[in-house]
Amino acid sequence: MIKIKDWRSYISSIREKDKDINSFLEFADDTSAGTGLISGETLLSRETLLSRVPFGVKDNIAVTGMRLTCGSKMLENFVSPYDATAVAKLKAAGAVPAGKTNLDEFGMGSSTDNSALAVTNNPWDLSRVCGGSSGGSAAAVAAGLVPFALGTDTGGSVRQPASFCGVYGLKPTYGVVSRFGLVAYASSLEVCGIIADTVETTREVFNIIKGKDGNDQTSVEHLPASPEAESIAVLSGELGLSSEVMAGYQKAVDGFKASGYGIIEVELPMLEYGIAAYYTIAMAEASANLARYNGVRYGHRSASAEGFDDLVRKSRDEGFGDEVKLRILLGTYVLRSGFQDQYYTRAQKIRTAVRNEFDKVFGRADLMMMPTFPTAAFRHGNSGLDQFQQKLADKFTVAANLAGIPALSIPVSVENGLPVGMQLMAPVFAEERLFAAADKLALQLPPAVCPGKMEGF
Repeated sequence: MIKIKDWRSYISSIREKDKDINSFLEFADDTSAGTGLISGETLLSRETLLSRVPFGVKDNIAVTGMRLTCGSKMLENFVSPYDATAVAKLKAAGAVPAGKTNLDEFGMGSSTDNSALAVTNNPWDLSRVCGGSSGGSAAAVAAGLVPFALGTDTGGSVRQPASFCGVYGLKPTYGVVSRFGLVAYASSLEVCGIIADTVETTREVFNIIKGKDGNDQTSVEHLPASPEAESIAVLSGELGLSSEVMAGYQKAVDGFKASGYGIIEVELPMLEYGIAAYYTIAMAEASANLARYNGVRYGHRSASAEGFDDLVRKSRDEGFGDEVKLRILLGTYVLRSGFQDQYYTRAQKIRTAVRNEFDKVFGRADLMMMPTFPTAAFRHGNSGLDQFQQKLADKFTVAANLAGIPALSIPVSVENGLPVGMQLMAPVFAEERLFAAADKLALQLPPAVCPGKMEGF
């Protein structure tokens, strides 16, 4: 794991390497709060595994003295006055924020092409997307700029870019990691997650940032479940995967069999309705959460407005991108009087049904494996997937968010030069079961290293 001795040299090196990738929106400089930890006597007197280890922070998570843009023009110049709880815990363990990573605007997207501030490229192939919405974090880890980065996962936003970039991506049990300092757009679904280059690093970071937080009333104590697992459930029937992902899927199944796990085929009928339920709930919550951006208290304020109504309208029109506007409008629609029962309430009932189906699965198997995404990383622009296709392709990842269970995307193969990942899901609080299975699979299918990855400083 990288341990920085010369901060200026390190930042200079990753800044140069990142010119083609654009994974970072902002780098920590010599004046940034926290960089002084590197040479501080207090740190050196209490050496830890993460002492002097740099990490990236998705730019919807607060870091004192650094911008908190959410990838949006609405917050382009907003500077955070405090640390998110997860960041504060990592700093206390000796780790140092290297900078803020790019994301789809307010976390809404599957490519990071929806960012208003930069386009991030996949370090495996610069013509392809890095995934989203935590794409900057995944690209930075894959390129070796940082050994780990914080991201957020609302419907797969940590796991999908981890899969596209050939690294590990953890979505913890809902509530286990504090969301204080996270600018959430869908509060009942979104969690702080981890993207890292090894299982060991993922486990170490998770054990540091987990735990109940008085600043987040949705947070809970982590009550570890048994790490022992003997069986893994997989979906029966046609999954609609590309040939590359299908090849990786079969390698993962064979790898787990070789590791001693029993494979049990199961059905999840409610998975068919997961996308509709997820986007109904997420857009409704986005409509409520983003109502605060009215050009008055903080964020972008239109300079040409006349009167309050005009100020709100113009500030939002100038500050929000197309995808954010679409989700706010749809969310407002499903919450309208007369429509709430028809859409939002029904979506919540489907959410409960999804959770119940997972309970049945975990009554038969200790873990469940699904593809993370139906394809490998697609190309930027019109030759890739359009916004609607990207939403439909979230069908495997949104289920864990609807159920609130932990999930880990694991790199399993490289097909036609692009990494492919599979995700493991577990009952609530069973993150260690995920790590143990990932360790065993890595012995059968060692993760590939991104060509040109930076090594050591």
